[in-house]
Amino acid sequence: MMDFLSNYNYPYSILGLAAKIEELNEISAQQLNEKVLTNIFGLIDLTTLNSTDTKAKVHNMCLKVNDIQKEYPFLPNVAAICVYPSLVETVKSSLNAKGVGIASVAAGFPSSQTFLNIKTLESKQAVEKGATDIDIVISIGAFLSGNYQLVFDEIAEIKDAIGNAHLKVILETGALSDPLKIWEASIIAMNAGADFIKTSTGKMQPAATFDAAVVMVEAIRQHYKITGKKVGFKPAGGISSSRDAVEYYTIVASILGQEWLNSKLFRIGASSLANNLISDIIKLRTGELPVSSYF
Repeated sequence: MMDFLSNYNYPYSILGLAAKIEELNEISAQQLNEKVLTNIFGLIDLTTLNSTDTKAKVHNMCLKVNDIQKEYPFLPNVAAICVYPSLVETVKSSLNAKGVGIASVAAGFPSSQTFLNIKTLESKQAVEKGATDIDIVISIGAFLSGNYQLVFDEIAEIKDAIGNAHLKVILETGALSDPLKIWEASIIAMNAGADFIKTSTGKMQPAATFDAAVVMVEAIRQHYKITGKKVGFKPAGGISSSRDAVEYYTIVASILGQEWLNSKLFRIGASSLANNLISDIIKLRTGELPVSSYF
């Protein structure tokens, strides 16, 4: 069933990938402006995924999101709030900002080392509690062992279990040292039904990298050309500076085009990025830095 892999042509040599990143770096250096940073703010999945997360902490985060446009009327709101499954109900009851989604990691996040029935049940229950997006990790051990069929089948089954909710499939690219493996994992995930492909959990290093992003976004471009289906892209893990966020924005804009630069097809998973964007946008607007962080 993996015959579809032969329909895709990996386009980069080692030197070619490095040259592509250098080219995109030069473009992104010209994009560090208020308009781009403001657009990026509206693409954030505002994330807290710590063992110490409490209902009170997540409730307070939601209140901040509810008030963001009152505090900063020049900003769009974030795209979603991302939490563990046990806190989805807290977000649903606390969040009243229009258009902000509820994302939940699931399916044995972050290791994916559990039984498939548990993966599907946890994902389904998160949706039943209010999640609009489900972020899962591929079975990395199976993938590295060459069992691509199992990886495909698990994604397809989880997608079927969650119905109309968006499925974001995390490749954990830091564990896939060969760009060709990132390429194959991207194609398998998309053909299995992923609505988004995502770089990393943020729980291992390296997390998001520009190399992985270029490979994944090119895979999305080819998938759209072959199937006509638009799959989204989500870099996540260690993205905290405006400069890095602009780099990922430039990768998507340059390879996929302007039609991908919206929250239906592009998200950035982040925690500290939101505060840094607010600071940098205010500095560009007024020349001054805010006294304290918002989130």
